Amino acid sequence: MTTATTEQSSIDAAVESFSSWQEQPTVQVWLVERPIQIAIILLVATVAHWLLRRLIDRLAKHNVDSNKKLPNFASVLNRKQKVDEEASEQKAALLAAQEQRRQARVRTLSDVGKSAVSILVWSWAVISILSTLGINVAPIIASAGVAGVALGFGAQSLVKDFVSGIFMLLEDQYGVGDTIDVGDGVSGTVEEVTLRVTTLRDIDGTLWYVRNGEILRVGNFSDEYSIARIQVPVGLSNDAERAADVILASAAQAVTDPSIADAVLNEPVFNGITDLATDHLSMRLSVETRPGQQWAVQRVLLIHALRDMQAAGITTPYPHGVGIHELPRD
Repeated sequence: MTTATTEQSSIDAAVESFSSWQEQPTVQVWLVERPIQIAIILLVATVAHWLLRRLIDRLAKHNVDSNKKLPNFASVLNRKQKVDEEASEQKAALLAAQEQRRQARVRTLSDVGKSAVSILVWSWAVISILSTLGINVAPIIASAGVAGVALGFGAQSLVKDFVSGIFMLLEDQYGVGDTIDVGDGVSGTVEEVTLRVTTLRDIDGTLWYVRNGEILRVGNFSDEYSIARIQVPVGLSNDAERAADVILASAAQAVTDPSIADAVLNEPVFNGITDLATDHLSMRLSVETRPGQQWAVQRVLLIHALRDMQAAGITTPYPHGVGIHELPRD
């Protein structure tokens, strides 16, 4: 009996001790209040993160779908005229290419926005949790600011690349599939665009990785439309007006070639004589093409021009070549 009474007293003392310990303000704060506050912070951060990312996705999707249907040029132009129908198809193809690039740019900016949201939301969550735990976050924020400045000086080229990449996307300077020139003899077709690096493949197949912060100027050969231009040298012994007529007629026939007909936007334009030398004159002809198709059109124009000039008897400088001929002996 005495033993049972002793055990019951020990249990009661332990329960009383635990109850008194549990009722202490410090215990209440660390085991109840602060865990609840941390859970609420995490819940708010999770919900805010999900909602903001969802909002960005919906805005991006709305922006992508808003111009999904392209204008029907065929309903505006005269369907009975073949020329108008071809122009309609060409303009629709041009708009389709621009729309694809716009959608890719919107998706990239959406990814950037979601990354920024994640950084902001969870940075707030970490700072709030530290503050809830009683840690003074002011020195941490100040130290982070100093560290950020030091990191900014040390990685300023990296920051410059990212900032340049963001502005490049916002301004739509170029996109995947465009042919661009970024200076220093580097030009080619864009294969990938990120916030830090633009990847180009040149005509020889070399893959160039160009940091966005190092691109001080860029020439886009594929924006909206391009110009196929040819320079045709003509010997001075030919009638210039007749040579011009032959070249223009040849170009008008060349643009109907099935291999380039879809790439040509307008009729060829004869720009006249652009150079006069002691042994030849140079005639220029140009035609507006779809973006990035100017070189294919240019090659076909040159082939047709040479063939039709030969057929019409229009000679180029030194048609028999330049060499040393044996002088007649006395």
